[in-house]
Amino acid sequence: MTTRRQLLSFTATMAAAVALPTLAQAQEGPLRIVVPYAPGGSTDRVARLVADKLGPKLNTTVVVENRTGAGGRLAAQQLRGAPASQNVLLMANPAVMLVAPLVFKDAGYDPEKDFVAVSQANSYEFGVAVGAGVPVRELNHLLAWLRANPLQANFGVPATGSLPHFFGLMVGEKAGVKAQVVGYRGSGPLATDLMGGQVPVAFDTFDTLLPLHEAGKIRVLAVSSARRSPFAPAIPTFREAGLDISADGWNTFFAPASTPTARVEQLGQAIREVMQDPDTVKRFQDARMRPVASTPAQTRASLAAYRAQWAPVVQTSGYQP
Repeated sequence: MTTRRQLLSFTATMAAAVALPTLAQAQEGPLRIVVPYAPGGSTDRVARLVADKLGPKLNTTVVVENRTGAGGRLAAQQLRGAPASQNVLLMANPAVMLVAPLVFKDAGYDPEKDFVAVSQANSYEFGVAVGAGVPVRELNHLLAWLRANPLQANFGVPATGSLPHFFGLMVGEKAGVKAQVVGYRGSGPLATDLMGGQVPVAFDTFDTLLPLHEAGKIRVLAVSSARRSPFAPAIPTFREAGLDISADGWNTFFAPASTPTARVEQLGQAIREVMQDPDTVKRFQDARMRPVASTPAQTRASLAAYRAQWAPVVQTSGYQP
């Protein structure tokens, strides 16, 4: 016969077992995606597009946080030692995970030791644009104008030490223009100053510049892809415009190195499924961005190849922060 004490013990055990998943979820809390730039830029848009779909797939709340500062390094520094119990991802680009550790004596983190790649979300090209007040409509005209007006040779970029920064330096070197690079805290502030005439020339991701170009607020003169963008076939590539340069970049989700491997795989699979969703693909294309669906292993291999390509470029540029 079952005693009252045995019944109470069995009931308590079952209640504890049922409560375990809820307790684990409560410990994790919402999934936080930290973006190291101000709202409005390419990296921020990618994070928010993915977050909208990732929450329902993981059955949890996904919150996007913008932590600006130090060209994106501040967010990486703050997350590098995050404990395994934290439910957090860093959305980062080459500026944070490739360039900064190469050019700073102490970036405050090691991208290969302190973080693990979870999933790439998109790839992108760069563009060069001028404000409406700059009297040029072609790249070769811009270069001639800058040579004739050296005090106007100020290149705005979304962050100091970003890939647009180095791409701008490459363009200036190829064209024989000695430019002063002006770094901003994200694409939003850069676009505001470009439209307002505070900076005459900007290098940024093409998807960020294109909507402003289409609205007539700025003029994009060239795109860094090997072929013309399907989103703007009238805009020539740099090679077509006379400069033998091409380049691309990416936005990728990273987890702190303390994150359990099973959790990394779970998040990577979920993000990959989000990126394969037809509605997500359409949203990215509507935003003039190229979506990428990638497993953690594929992402790590892609990053290794990218580092091998770009590390020599950054190191030989002689750039000092």
